[in-house]
Amino acid sequence: MKSDVELVSFHSVSKGMVGECGRRGGYMELRNIDSSVHEQIYKLFSIGLCANTSGQIMVDLMVKPPVAGDPSYQLYTDEMTELKASLARRSKKLSAALNTMENISCTEINGAMYAFPTVQLPPKAVEAAKKAGMPADTFYAVELLDATGICVVPGSGFRQKPGTFHFRTTILPEESKIDTFINKLKDFNNDFMVRYS
Repeated sequence: MKSDVELVSFHSVSKGMVGECGRRGGYMELRNIDSSVHEQIYKLFSIGLCANTSGQIMVDLMVKPPVAGDPSYQLYTDEMTELKASLARRSKKLSAALNTMENISCTEINGAMYAFPTVQLPPKAVEAAKKAGMPADTFYAVELLDATGICVVPGSGFRQKPGTFHFRTTILPEESKIDTFINKLKDFNNDFMVRYS
């Protein structure tokens, strides 16, 4: 690297390779970082426990995948290609479905495992949230969890613009279950909007 810009980059198997939360493994690269800071970071990471075995194997595959001629090359290539294609199909399906739901809009999901839709919450829902002592988007998320078992992260945890409401959800349900996930979310949202309109 010819620049003298200080740079720290991270890569993980859960977010950057296989799209499976809980796959613990990754690495961090430091460029142009002062040596004393580098030493402190190294110490900090050295006191932690090592990654589990599957995480270590996956990091090895991430940085050194099978190459043409290796016995596992074709299987690995086929599986990774299908995994990425499946994530792309799920992201398109979810963002399209969110945009058909009442009072919800979502930009197209591109290159991430998360959707971050905007929800226009009715004034009665905002008032019910105040009475319950929680932000309105948290109220929506808790009601969704109670009704369906679907867990989303309220946008208020991301310092959203005041007066707007969002939630974060993933595209990670298995492809065979994504339609069920979408239908549960849609049914809940319809009921919620009717109850608080």
